[in-house]
Amino acid sequence: MKQLVLAEKPSVGRDIARVLKCKKPVNGGLEGDRYIVTWALGHLVELKDPEGYDKKYKIWKMEDLPMIPEKMQVQVIGKTAKQYKAVTALMNRKDVGTIIIATDAGREGELVARYILLKNHNKKPIKRLWISSVTDKAIKTGFDHLKDGREYQHLYEAAMSRAEADWLVGMNATRALTCKHNAQLSCGRVQTPTLALIAQREEEIRAFKPQAYYGFEAFGAGTSFIWQDAKKNTRSFQKEKIEQLEQKMRGEQMMIEHVISKRKKTTAPALFDLNELQREASRKYHFTPKETLNIMQRLYEHYKILTYPRTDSRYLTADIVPTIAERLRSCGVGPYRKTAATILKNGIRAGKHFVNDQKVSDHHAIIPTEQFVNLAELSLEERKIYDLVVRRFFAVLMSPYEYEEMTVLGSVSGEHFLSRTNRTLSAGWKAAYEEEYETEKAVPEMKEGQKIAVLVKKTEGRTKPPVYYTEAGLLTAMEKRGLGTVATRADIIDKLFGTFLLEKKNEGIRTTSKARQLLKLVPTELKQPELTADWEKKLNAISEGRLKRGQFMKEIKDYTGEIVEEIKGSEGKFHHDNMTNKKCPNCGKRLLKVNGKKSRMLVCQDRECGYRETICVLSNARCPVCHKKMELWGKGEDASFICSCGHKEKMLKFKERRSREGAGISKKEVARYLKKQEKEAKEPINTAFADALKNIKL
Repeated sequence: MKQLVLAEKPSVGRDIARVLKCKKPVNGGLEGDRYIVTWALGHLVELKDPEGYDKKYKIWKMEDLPMIPEKMQVQVIGKTAKQYKAVTALMNRKDVGTIIIATDAGREGELVARYILLKNHNKKPIKRLWISSVTDKAIKTGFDHLKDGREYQHLYEAAMSRAEADWLVGMNATRALTCKHNAQLSCGRVQTPTLALIAQREEEIRAFKPQAYYGFEAFGAGTSFIWQDAKKNTRSFQKEKIEQLEQKMRGEQMMIEHVISKRKKTTAPALFDLNELQREASRKYHFTPKETLNIMQRLYEHYKILTYPRTDSRYLTADIVPTIAERLRSCGVGPYRKTAATILKNGIRAGKHFVNDQKVSDHHAIIPTEQFVNLAELSLEERKIYDLVVRRFFAVLMSPYEYEEMTVLGSVSGEHFLSRTNRTLSAGWKAAYEEEYETEKAVPEMKEGQKIAVLVKKTEGRTKPPVYYTEAGLLTAMEKRGLGTVATRADIIDKLFGTFLLEKKNEGIRTTSKARQLLKLVPTELKQPELTADWEKKLNAISEGRLKRGQFMKEIKDYTGEIVEEIKGSEGKFHHDNMTNKKCPNCGKRLLKVNGKKSRMLVCQDRECGYRETICVLSNARCPVCHKKMELWGKGEDASFICSCGHKEKMLKFKERRSREGAGISKKEVARYLKKQEKEAKEPINTAFADALKNIKL
């Protein structure tokens, strides 16, 4: 009997087929002597739409809510029905005795495979391939240690519970809000509290009142000192007190009271999980979380040079330690050759700061694989992400950073001053980043009891409000509050931009008028991060077998009924304040002006119509005056670049200038760029509930 291997994507399926020597093409897969390998295209099966349970749900009516099916059912996704038919035909072959699930090793990957098996009424035994990289070696090792599929039943139940809970709450709350206010409004148990976090930060900034504060700096003997009061505060809000102290200390010398020298050391930062990598890529390269995840996915699936991206762990398990030397040899090329060779020469020590089995859940931290890397094959963006991971991997394998901390405490007329400087003794892990660490000025030798002449200068400033969330900051806030998972946070942020609930201004994230109105209309509990954090805890408990799925789903069904009733009884109103006078060419209704993540558009207020047109898109072209990214207005050769500083430039003039600057741009490149912008403008502007909402009839 043969074994059928079900992968999540064609690329991974073909890699597995090559390793298993499956070369014969069959409909939907590849066949060998012992195995048949097939693949999904992401999800092939999903939960049924409401009208799949009852035809009356085709028309959205408040009196039909809440929709709570007695038993949730699944349906084949129309766009990928052909591949589903091919997969199930292979599954049902009489010579297939076992199904091996080889989808992504995580909660959602488990759901991809199990929904296919559920829809096909599979009765054949299941095995599970659980690997963290898709190199040939990892695949071979994984097939040598296949798990019994029953070991992952609790994980499947958690995945199914997550999907059903989101369907019940999201579908019902969205329909209730839309029917109540005759507007395209959607909410969900993760996106809505995320939106509320951003709105809360905006309110904190609006309510902030700056205060003036004061302090002192003292300069003497080639050293600068900072004033501290009795409570170690370095600033005071009492202007009169500071002015009195200034008079008191004028012209006085400083008495050196203590000189303290300590040797200190720090270990490298922990390895990357997906959230931390997204934050670092945003901070250093201004990549969005979605961009970072997409790049990581290519480095994992296509190049096979980094391990599984969707991990929430920053540690390795002990069984990975014996593979570290081979990983170092594989990635030790080009700019990494010298550092990798030094680590191998010094020997690998598995420290507790990066090896801890107890702190690894489904997957260990992101690290290089044993696959040899050809850096010339990588794009600039791929090189940047790969570089972040490799250098962090090197850092944890190197010795601590050692330095001498010199603290000098002095007093001027009884007022205390402090100076603290560090001198590098051994760069240790910081050498992995090829930076200079002895940039500090040498501190003149000082002795206790010594008096030095100083110039005391009053300093002043004003307190600053909290900053608007960036995508990196929002990821951190979501993680702290348990909103979403490492696998979903980037998509949630993207969805909020795609549904015009968020917009960017000067790199900061702001809520739109639509979002602010929505938050006033959504039930209070659905806005609170504690709700979804509680859900995630319970889903984890289900996956670990500590909570019954039935108990969780009963709570969700009860909660769904409560929020629908709350929306029905609410008195809030919604109005479009972004309505334009321009009419839709398809249906004649007035168009709405909206700001996307990287574009401005006019969209029809009627979702069933779906018309939209792009006004302008944010390009990568930089303004020659202020160097900010310019907006591209118009199409073809008539297009113009316009900057917020007022600079305007026709496409022809832009190309001439770029050519003069030595960075010529060909017609083909311009056409490719414009085609890409046009394609992005045509992509769906709503996700998750887009298909469900498109047939809205009120």
